[in-house]
Amino acid sequence: MATFVAGPVRVTVPATSANLGPGFDTLGLALALRDELVAEVTSGGLDVTVEGEGSDGVPLDERHLVVRAMRAGFAAMDAEPPGLALACRNAIPHARGLGSSSAAIVGGLVLARALVAGGALLLDDEVLLAIAADLEGHPDNVAPALHGGFTISGRHEDRWFSVQATVDPRLTTVAFVPPEPVSTEAARGLLPAQVPHADAARNAGRAALLVAALAGRPESLLVATEDLLHQEQREPAMPATLALVHALRDTGVPAVVSGAGPTVLALTDAASVPGLLRRAPRGWRAEHLEVSGQGALVVEG
Repeated sequence: MATFVAGPVRVTVPATSANLGPGFDTLGLALALRDELVAEVTSGGLDVTVEGEGSDGVPLDERHLVVRAMRAGFAAMDAEPPGLALACRNAIPHARGLGSSSAAIVGGLVLARALVAGGALLLDDEVLLAIAADLEGHPDNVAPALHGGFTISGRHEDRWFSVQATVDPRLTTVAFVPPEPVSTEAARGLLPAQVPHADAARNAGRAALLVAALAGRPESLLVATEDLLHQEQREPAMPATLALVHALRDTGVPAVVSGAGPTVLALTDAASVPGLLRRAPRGWRAEHLEVSGQGALVVEG
């Protein structure tokens, strides 16, 4: 029978941007905007509180995504806590393409592991990634949320995989966040079942170039972030997003739809950040977000 640690456990988990243009469902980048989750095993019941982003719209019961992830983690360790108290302080915008659901899933799993004595031996990162990807349906956001940095992930036969790749320390980002959300389901529903072979081949080349560009060839980022498979197809759901992507790219800025959108992510250097921040459309907010080399963290003290 599992033994639970005494007192609360605190975890922080980063926002993420997936796809990065051509790396559909494969490439992901962790960003320095973090949700904070605190949980404790109690004598009974479930108590959930939420502050910040999404606090007015998420369920405060077993349906809460962090709770669902924690239950999955406990089940994998054959642990059943008598009760749970969970407090969430959310900084990651919901339904904006910055990985809020992946942060909840990974954060919940890491919380569960940290609440069980010896949990790191019972639930290693490989198994945790598999559970997270199963819950999310794809690994491109959960991988950088877990590991930090830039990740290349996917599925081979019956196993999820994730590999970390180098990010040039000069690279930073600006996120342009619109006021209205777009659901991932709605954005994915616009994608065609088939794409031309030439477009797929061109995207594969761009994705390969992007790995090299992020590692130390920033002059190649504009070409490397070109996409033919999903961004333009989603324009009906987010016309203002695609308009901003086009406007930025027309002036040489490597800009992409972040995940399923509608946030726009610009890859840039520190000197260009002030000018980019001024380019946010009316009603949008622009944030300078560094690349985070750290994924989900258990915070001591």
